[in-house]
Amino acid sequence: MKIVAATTNKGKIREFQEILGELGYQVVSMHDEGIDVEVEETGSTFSENALIKARAVALLCDSPVIADDSGLCVDAMDGAPGIYSARFAGEDATDYDRNVKLLETLEGEENRKAQYVAAIAYISPDGVEITTEGTIEGEILTEEHGTGGFGYDPLFWCTEIKKCFGEATPDEKNAVSHRGRALKKLCEILKEEN
Repeated sequence: MKIVAATTNKGKIREFQEILGELGYQVVSMHDEGIDVEVEETGSTFSENALIKARAVALLCDSPVIADDSGLCVDAMDGAPGIYSARFAGEDATDYDRNVKLLETLEGEENRKAQYVAAIAYISPDGVEITTEGTIEGEILTEEHGTGGFGYDPLFWCTEIKKCFGEATPDEKNAVSHRGRALKKLCEILKEEN
């Protein structure tokens, strides 16, 4: 079954393809389907923002749509940057810019505990909406490690795999990642319904 990913983030599309592809789903980007829409994330939670994105794309196609909203929640920053993770260092900031700002914000901070959170929204062609969430615990390192992944991955030490996400293989990361966990929950629900 084909699913349209309501994102332009190549890293997220790749993760959707890797995780859902193993379960027999073909994930295509909204651009592959000729959909070009800017969606303003006005929700106050990850789940609300994921649904906003999925609904906007679902109006423009006849296929199932999947979207996510995810981010990094740092204990010492009272859960920030949270839903603002992508805009933490400004609208046009790069992953590097966001990582530099995070390191500057946490400079001298001993409590570096954090978690990645992902909410997945799925909308079927007949309008059924499903949302799931996944989390992974870790700590923020004091400098970047590795070149894998995207976003804050080079700073995120995953306590479960005892490795930085920037150094983890895609399989290692997908096995425990917040997005992987949320996607697996979604797949379990879809299997039950089919």
